[in-house]
Amino acid sequence: MSQAEVAAFLAEERTVTCATAGPRGWPHLMPLWYVLRDPGDGAPSPRIWAWTYGASQKVRNLERDPRASLQVETGEAYAELRGVMLECEVVIHRDTEAVASLGAAILLRNSVPRGTEPPAQLPAEASDAVAAQAAKRVALEFLERRRASWDHRKLGGVY
Repeated sequence: MSQAEVAAFLAEERTVTCATAGPRGWPHLMPLWYVLRDPGDGAPSPRIWAWTYGASQKVRNLERDPRASLQVETGEAYAELRGVMLECEVVIHRDTEAVASLGAAILLRNSVPRGTEPPAQLPAEASDAVAAQAAKRVALEFLERRRASWDHRKLGGVY
């Protein structure tokens, strides 16, 4: 996929599978909801950000080894498969306000059906719930180092 196709694909999907190195060396795979944020540092595409519990296994794994592989994929039939795999270094952010802001963005994005514009802000009760969760959570910023992508729709039935 081209840079623009990857950006559009990541913008339309919602769940990323995050692989970290587990304590026994085995891959530890977990799904995460994510948002895209402009890194503001001249990077060619927005960065994936996610939040998770600070005491989770994936965070413990990232504290030992800050590398992760991410995969976003879609499609049912072989001819429809497409996706992006990213090798990333991960920055763990623990600032409660930053974590709460990210959590609100993730919940807003996932609070409406695909293709529907989310509301400008969460309802008060949801915002309060995010603020309470932020104390237990961390924000994960994925810094892309390498990428692979595929789009079987482009194969024209020839495999």
